Amino acid sequence: MEIKGRVVVFSIIGCSHCMKAKNNLQQLDVPYTDVNLDAFPRCRDYLKEKTGKYTVPQIFFNNIFIGGNDDLIRACTCKLYVVDLFSDLLGDFACEPNEYAILTQDLKSSGLIRDHHRGLSVYKRSFTGKEFVDWIVKNKQLDRECAVEMGQALIDQHFGADINKYQIIFKDDETIYRLLEDDQSTALNAGTVSQCEPRPVDAVGEQIRKLILSIYSAFLTDGGKKVDYQGISASSEFEKYKNLTKELIRVELESATHEEKLAFFINIYNALVIHANIVKGPPTNLWQRYKFFNTVSYLIGGHTYSLQDIENGILRRNKKGVGMLYKPFSKTDPRVKLTLEKPEPLVHFALVCGSKSCPPIKTYSAEDINIQLQMAAEAFLDGDNGLQISMDKKEIKLSMIFKWYREDFGQNVDELLRFLYEYMAKGEKKDQLTQLLTDKKYKVRYMSYDWSVNN
Repeated sequence: MEIKGRVVVFSIIGCSHCMKAKNNLQQLDVPYTDVNLDAFPRCRDYLKEKTGKYTVPQIFFNNIFIGGNDDLIRACTCKLYVVDLFSDLLGDFACEPNEYAILTQDLKSSGLIRDHHRGLSVYKRSFTGKEFVDWIVKNKQLDRECAVEMGQALIDQHFGADINKYQIIFKDDETIYRLLEDDQSTALNAGTVSQCEPRPVDAVGEQIRKLILSIYSAFLTDGGKKVDYQGISASSEFEKYKNLTKELIRVELESATHEEKLAFFINIYNALVIHANIVKGPPTNLWQRYKFFNTVSYLIGGHTYSLQDIENGILRRNKKGVGMLYKPFSKTDPRVKLTLEKPEPLVHFALVCGSKSCPPIKTYSAEDINIQLQMAAEAFLDGDNGLQISMDKKEIKLSMIFKWYREDFGQNVDELLRFLYEYMAKGEKKDQLTQLLTDKKYKVRYMSYDWSVNN
């Protein structure tokens, strides 16, 4: 059925009939606007005027009053027309408000959130599953089953999580939970959580990409090899970017395609490096670099992702990285389900660690991502930081990237070189490599990696 107009559902938090009505609309693939009367109390009188009722849910299609959930099912067989009655009442929202954002505000003022002790550990600003269920039953007059469903929704919509962020099932027991805005994470976007409906990764990713692109255009030079960190830090665009990273906390990743995840996480990785260099300062020695890549992080989709998690966990499909003893994600880690369907070796030409030996910084979009990565590979191999050839010495000098991650490019040096040959631009350098590979008389060396900051 073609929908031409706006479906509006008036509801309150915890109403099982409201949830059923909204679930029915979702199953019918009918978009709707949810007007939560707890959030918009002035709508109560408007609803009474239009329907003669205070009970919920009450559903409209433009100026046509549908009724409750049972009436909704019958109405979906009818053809409805456009008269957008509610634009003056609802106004223009920057996002769709989420009813569980209201619930978290109630929860924060309930007195339920406090410090919990487990042995020698203290979990600040937390609550147990049982305490949450008891509070819902008492204050919302709902049964325990419904209260558990609401606890599960807090996790599913990334408003809360267990203290370790490993459980995806809410339990009515002594398991300790915490609102994500109270999370003690050192993630650079930790704190206030977006109150909007979770948005898909392609929408959030594209919005962030465009903002990053405007920053790069203003503060990158030398083809993306040099970054004006001081200029970025003082810019209004960087303030907008920091605010936009709050959207990452509740972004919906599960339905993202391979291409969407690929572009999204490359862009986020590169932006996170810049963000961290500005607010923390660049690492200056081996230990600081190890700490930088393992601790600098964002909260994304309810979970913490360090630079190592993004590169080796998501983009390399959970492989051990340089200096790592274990894979980034264990078998029980919920993030393991979000790794790429297959590892993409071309990401090494796109990820920028903030040093002078890294590839130039660019932004990537899901559309034509493969072509964009091929172009990045071609550009890196064409430059001296990626590959150098000396015909006199019959010597091929490669970036250390190809030593650190050689398993991504082939089982041996010969396979590595043939991989690189495939992505080189036509020209003298490729002709020279062709001759060396044909003669099978060459030696391979790896260039020292320049870790000094690309500022």
